Amino acid sequence: MRDLSILIVFVFGLLFSCNRKARVDYAQYKQQILQWRQHRLQRLTRPDGWLSLAGLFWLHEGNNTFGFGKQNDIQFPGEKSPGRLGTIILQNGQIRLETAPGAKIRINDKSVKTAELHSDADSKPTIMSYKSYLWYVIKRGDRYAIRLKNTENPDIKNFKGIAYFPIDLKWRIRAKFVPYKPVKKVPIPTEIGTVEMQNTPGYLEFKVDGKVLHLNFYAENPSDTMWTIFADETSGRETYGAGRFLEVPPPDGAGMTVIDFNKAYNPPCAFTDFATCPMAPKENFLPIRVTAGEKYGGDH
Repeated sequence: MRDLSILIVFVFGLLFSCNRKARVDYAQYKQQILQWRQHRLQRLTRPDGWLSLAGLFWLHEGNNTFGFGKQNDIQFPGEKSPGRLGTIILQNGQIRLETAPGAKIRINDKSVKTAELHSDADSKPTIMSYKSYLWYVIKRGDRYAIRLKNTENPDIKNFKGIAYFPIDLKWRIRAKFVPYKPVKKVPIPTEIGTVEMQNTPGYLEFKVDGKVLHLNFYAENPSDTMWTIFADETSGRETYGAGRFLEVPPPDGAGMTVIDFNKAYNPPCAFTDFATCPMAPKENFLPIRVTAGEKYGGDH
């Protein structure tokens, strides 16, 4: 009788497991992933997307002249005149713009002669523009730089698209959220040699081919959408060497969520030389081949 009870429980569990898997219809799921890819491509190629980046210029203390002429400290590419657009003055973390005579630089669609500038370390950076160019100040560590975009950048028109691994439900994985108490702050290296501190509310535990794996995820708190950058045995071969990004929804009441590696995507540095991307830390290396999500061909 005991053996019969065990058999019934086993069969019921097997049926429940099969039904749970069957709830994910592959045709519908494939369509969702294809739509996600389309939105991803639209974000990447929009006029102010990552492919619009046209320069990254580090500021020095004092006066930083900028424009299209070679005589400037910061030389914007493309245009030939006017040779100088203005000066960005950095003094003890305070940043100010002074425009050159006749230069029609705009902020919030209004022409300006001088303005105090906020970097992206503030709630909203001050965006300056001239014709198809727009730029703002970014802060990385203790350093400041100008990030330049060109809404007519040829890289947008010439972009050939993104290569992907085949869509596979194997890589849509249930995962258990394990919180850190208290929330940790962990260092994340970047491709420009700086280190950024990120809040890590916990890690996700999951299985691939019977192997238990862990990934640290980053967010202000577990109720937010969490993100990570991970590397695996495809990194530097089939995928971007510094790792790939991934986002997951917050865990449910039982502490469970879904990691979908079919939505793993390349950081901006895979597409432009002018980004400042984080790199996967050692603890986020997965000792498997994650054959899902975006590939990397080495050209951008």
